Amino acid sequence: MKSKKNLLEQLKSLPHFSKNTVYQLGEQLRLKGSTVNTYISRFLRFKEIIPLKRGLYVSGDFFEKNKRDISYSFYLANIIRTPSYVSSWAALQYYNLATEAIHSITSVTPKVTRDYQTKAGNFVYQSIKKDLFSDFYLTKGKPASPAGEFDFYIASPSKALFDLLYFRTHQFRGVKLEMIKGLVEELRIDFDEMDKIEQEKFYLMIKKLYE
Repeated sequence: MKSKKNLLEQLKSLPHFSKNTVYQLGEQLRLKGSTVNTYISRFLRFKEIIPLKRGLYVSGDFFEKNKRDISYSFYLANIIRTPSYVSSWAALQYYNLATEAIHSITSVTPKVTRDYQTKAGNFVYQSIKKDLFSDFYLTKGKPASPAGEFDFYIASPSKALFDLLYFRTHQFRGVKLEMIKGLVEELRIDFDEMDKIEQEKFYLMIKKLYE
């Protein structure tokens, strides 16, 4: 049982890990694959590890220590489905441009649409055309940073708003260009608080769709 405790201790330091990682650590402890499988089942039963999706986990201990750090939730959103970036309401709230209550972290991906309901949170992935999978960047996390400790990809403010409207209007079907301003106002987004350059970028993205 000492080896079981040693294995779990090593997993506790990881922000996420795959089943293969558990096997590799098990090999270092000279454990058989069948023994590692038994340990994984026990870890799951006693909630010592939390499943994020099939074959991907985080230790309950690591999650509890970091669950209030939004950068960790965004980091997990990037990891669960790759490539992807955080967008829409979650990103707008991160930029203090929206006060809407967030129950899921919405990300954008060129892959198919998919949802993951986990004990670590609800993660929604919306599919977008490859040529619109753009205007996002890597936020570098570090201790005591306002952004948090973890690195994550997030849409620019203009792209977060664009994505929100893109999916809300089903790719702007039946929406005329002159209707956009009204749609933004209906969302109660603090558009005037958005950087002027970002505002211009938002309207440029919209106009490209109507060219």
